[in-house]
Amino acid sequence: MHAPRTRVQRRPVHGVLLLDKPLGLSSNDALQKAKWLLRAEKAGHTGTLDPLATGVLPLCFGAATKFSQLQLDAPKTYEAVALLGTTTTTGDAEGEVLRHCDVDQAALTPENLEAVQRQFTGPIQQVPPMHSALKKDGKALYEYARAGVTVEREARDVVIHALNLTVVQTEQGQYAIKMVVRCSKGTYIRTLGEDIGAALGCGAHLTFLRRIDTGGIGVERCVTLAQLEAMPEAERLASLEAPESLLAQHVRVTLDSDNAARFLSGVRRRGTWPDASAVSVFGEEPPALLGVAHIVGGELVPDRLLSPLEIQQILEARRA
Repeated sequence: MHAPRTRVQRRPVHGVLLLDKPLGLSSNDALQKAKWLLRAEKAGHTGTLDPLATGVLPLCFGAATKFSQLQLDAPKTYEAVALLGTTTTTGDAEGEVLRHCDVDQAALTPENLEAVQRQFTGPIQQVPPMHSALKKDGKALYEYARAGVTVEREARDVVIHALNLTVVQTEQGQYAIKMVVRCSKGTYIRTLGEDIGAALGCGAHLTFLRRIDTGGIGVERCVTLAQLEAMPEAERLASLEAPESLLAQHVRVTLDSDNAARFLSGVRRRGTWPDASAVSVFGEEPPALLGVAHIVGGELVPDRLLSPLEIQQILEARRA
């Protein structure tokens, strides 16, 4: 007989865990593991990373889940390697080989690389890969792909803010392109690698992908699941950043206790603030995040608010 599983006693946890996601784990599996280690009641991530990708994955707990969309929309920076001369069914190393092609070294000159770099920098269009979670008629594209069905996909507008390409060689002497890409949300790096390979005349597929920054959060600030697991429980909680760490790009407004109470009730406040589309709102006493808002015509308009209970729990955790 198996011993009964110990039931984890959940608790309110509020904050952001900056995780360096390991290779081979889905974003949801990483989230569930971290949620279990922290014994958290409520959790969510800020957009998925492929199992074959590693790197920055902010995980939100409690009140911080209200702001997860902000990171979903933020620009991302990736390091990737695309092996030249081989294309696959998935655009990465997981897929079956479609074809091999000789790599023309003459196409890999600095001048040609610079031209390709320019070609894929700025606003571009991408056709989403079949092996993706994008949905068509309520069904994920990868489900069609697994059934051997290819469906029509419309090209989507994305922006490559910065792109740096370097020719490298693998240990086996094969040519590859190392890419550093800063891009808008919705960009498929696998597709970018395939398109760059096609532009170089030999095709390519991704063999390495690491997200090194999302919305100004760099991988150097992140912890791994192994590090988190090795920590004592108090240290795990201390590794969380405050929910407002997701709001670094917001204009900050602080309200006195009377205006803070009214704002928390969803009432607009009037002041001399200039218009702003993204505002983080704090109470003066006690100093605590109340929510996010926007300012138009001197009015502070609530968008997402913390509950009084969430604020109380955050303050109590700080005092503990």
